[in-house]
Parts: sequence; structure tokens; C-alpha cells
Amino acid sequence: MAIDHQEALSSSSPASSSFHPCAVRHFYVAVDRLLFKMDTLVDLLGVTGRRPFLPVVLCCNSRDELDAVYSAVSNLTFISSFPLYSDQSETERASVLENFRQSTIRWNQNANAHPDDGVDPDNQKSCMIVVTYACLPFITLGEAPLAARVLINYELPSKKETYLRRISTCLAADGIVINMVVGGEVVILKGLEESSGLIVAEMPINISEIL
Repeated sequence: MAIDHQEALSSSSPASSSFHPCAVRHFYVAVDRLLFKMDTLVDLLGVTGRRPFLPVVLCCNSRDELDAVYSAVSNLTFISSFPLYSDQSETERASVLENFRQSTIRWNQNANAHPDDGVDPDNQKSCMIVVTYACLPFITLGEAPLAARVLINYELPSKKETYLRRISTCLAADGIVINMVVGGEVVILKGLEESSGLIVAEMPINISEIL
């Protein structure tokens, strides 16, 4: 998939009690082979992650995959990445969640900012949490939704309930879901689409068309 590194994102608003997954826009990126998946992710972040203050959540299915993804993205200079682990201390978890929520506030206040606006790049990095299902915010326990602008499903969940929970706990009400699919995973995506009543479109080459 060709990606234009000059494209920008539009603004976002926080999640609200009227949140509904059908209000979110759902897209997929087809990857030819598993071998190319990580490189495709880095290319994708090279576009989305260069938008100042952009809050992103990236979901994996397993701790091993989370570790691999975090290792690949943690050195990107334009985005600050933080993993959420099941064995983190409560203090560390609370710190990661609070830092991310502060990034959503900065995004909502500066959504029209661009990298060439004269601000120190180190002070306007995008912020991304890498997480598994087990570590998503626990709304029933009083943790607030993350209200990210973009949710990247690096690995698709097999169950509709998991897909919908990722959306409700991670995204702002007008957020964007980008699903990365390899080979036969298209069948899984179509099943999620049909069972959830959602429309999942192929992500266009020109990212500005959807962002």
C-alpha cells in the first residue's frame, strides 16, 4: 500500500455517552504477506503519527505480539509509545492512562496544528498506547475511555464483542478504525462486519480521503 507522508488528519471530539460503533468509520489495510505486516504498520504510522498531538491506540491479541510491535515502534522519533501490560503496577498503569488522556486534550486543543507551525517537534509528538484486550480500560471499575482519534487493530479479534469493546473503550465518538488484515483474515473481517452491522471499507491510497 502506497502512503503519502504529507497527508494530514482532521480534528476530533471526546467520546460521549451517545457513542455508537456505527458512528465510527471502519477501514482495512490488506497486507500481502505476514512478513510485510510490521513494515506496513511503520509506514502507516509514518503518515498518521506525524500529525501533532494525535492520540492513537494500537490493539494486539497477545502479549508476545504486543512486545514485538512495541519493540518496532518505540524508536520512532515522531511518536511517543507506551505499552499497557497486565502485570504493570497500578501506579504505572494509571500514569500511562493519564499521560494518554492529556494527549487527547492537547489534540482537541491543537487539532489544526501542523509539523511546520514553528513548535518544537519534541513537544508535539503523537501519543500511542499499545495494548491487548486484557489491558483495555475497565469502564465498570471507573476507568475512563481513552477517546483516541485512531484505533489500529494490528491483529483482528475473532469475536464481535471484543471488536466492539475495543471501539467503545478506545475511540472518540467520531474516531477512525484501521484494521490490518493478512490473507485469510479478510474472511474474519467480513464476519465481524456482518455480525456487527458495520461497513468496513478498503482504505484508499490517498489517506486524506478518510482522515
